[in-house]
Amino acid sequence: GVLQEIDLVQLDRVPLNVVLGLDVSESVNGERLEHLQSAGTSLLRGLQKDDRAALLTFSHAVRLRQELTPDIALVQETLADVVPAGLTSLVDGTYGAIALSGSDVGRSLLIVFSDGVDTASFLAPDVVLQSARRSDVVVYGVAMRGRISPTFLKNLGEVTGGAVFEIESTKDLSQTFLRILAEFRQRYLLSFQPRGVSTTGWHRLEVRVKGRRGTVNARAGYQAGR
Repeated sequence: GVLQEIDLVQLDRVPLNVVLGLDVSESVNGERLEHLQSAGTSLLRGLQKDDRAALLTFSHAVRLRQELTPDIALVQETLADVVPAGLTSLVDGTYGAIALSGSDVGRSLLIVFSDGVDTASFLAPDVVLQSARRSDVVVYGVAMRGRISPTFLKNLGEVTGGAVFEIESTKDLSQTFLRILAEFRQRYLLSFQPRGVSTTGWHRLEVRVKGRRGTVNARAGYQAGR
């Protein structure tokens, strides 16, 4: 509710930290696995010099396949070795991927893919949402369209300034992953020093474009203090 003054608008290219958090439960097999691996490879090939990537998978267990590295070819090789099995721990996997994305250099993008609902997580969704509020990562969810709405991924996108894409088929994965990467590269970075507000607690943010019409995607707010 307090108007803030923007100190900096950054348009320059900044290195990206791209984390793939991928569902490799038993249902992601055969053609679906091929499409997922192809989409991941396409995205990794779209990264540029100084960008880094990481891979985390989740089924009934969460596995760190490769931590953030500039060796993109290594991440591609690791992705090619994935074997689906077990149930789906979407919430637990997302929590691990958010923790993995933290870095002092570059801007962090997390892409979470799942082809179904969570069937194996221990953590509550609210715990992960609170963690996302304290992080700098922008989360994009990709989910198969079905009878159940991907509410958890939608909430993550809203909190972090990302979005959710619901696809009809895994054939659309490569196009969707590349669309997310292209959109993320075109973002502006706005910086400000909070003035006239409390130095602790959750602060809601609303970003508007003055005198023009447009759709703005931005973080829902920030967590101040400890």
